[in-house]
Amino acid sequence: MKSTKEHIEDLKKNGYSLEFETVFNLAFENYKKIAIYAGLLILVFTVFFIIASLIIIGFTYGLENFQQLITPGNFDPKNLTDKFLLTYIGSITLLNCLISPFLAGLIKMAHFAQIDQEFHVANVFEYYRFSYFKELFLATLIITILSMGFSSMLDATGIPMLGFMVSLTISVLNILTIPLIIFSKFNAVEAITTSINLVLKQPLLLFALMIIVYLAILTGIFFFFIGFFFTLPFMYSMYYAVYSCIIGFRE
Repeated sequence: MKSTKEHIEDLKKNGYSLEFETVFNLAFENYKKIAIYAGLLILVFTVFFIIASLIIIGFTYGLENFQQLITPGNFDPKNLTDKFLLTYIGSITLLNCLISPFLAGLIKMAHFAQIDQEFHVANVFEYYRFSYFKELFLATLIITILSMGFSSMLDATGIPMLGFMVSLTISVLNILTIPLIIFSKFNAVEAITTSINLVLKQPLLLFALMIIVYLAILTGIFFFFIGFFFTLPFMYSMYYAVYSCIIGFRE
């Protein structure tokens, strides 16, 4: 039997067949298994992270300066300094990198649910181990810099939709990046290039699947916003489903 990497090389050369209905059904059935548990974990993690962030920012800037900082008028693009923008971009990039192992854990949860294996809270955080963390951190850093860089340049044209479309495209092209790191043990650069190569074999179908995911998550926001936390796991079920249908799990 070929190894996983040999199998992936064959897929990169010869392509693969993929059906919208098969992937969607797998993702949706998987989502139903993890929605409540994953949603609660995301909610608790978000609340904890927000409280920790507010405390750190409050101590860093001081309470009065912090209150002034979050005044809505200060977020008017005309009032934003280059220093603030760089700090903002740097903070968002660092945040994405730090939470990427947690998100990888949600994809692992989807896998455990699919094979009916017991899952524990500790499993969500297992990818903070250095061997995985460094690859997830680097991959997220590269993707975020590219996404925010291109989006910022296109936003400057006065057509924000262009920046959004580029950001969405980069996201779709990297739909397999995290699964390749945690399931196939690829390094960051190898995972990114392989993901792009494989996605480009079926770009329209995968793009359509992700549009459905984003629309589903968007509907969650309208259910008193808290619904967002329970529709968001659908994204990680989709990441798992796409990896499972394209690459699969070879024992």
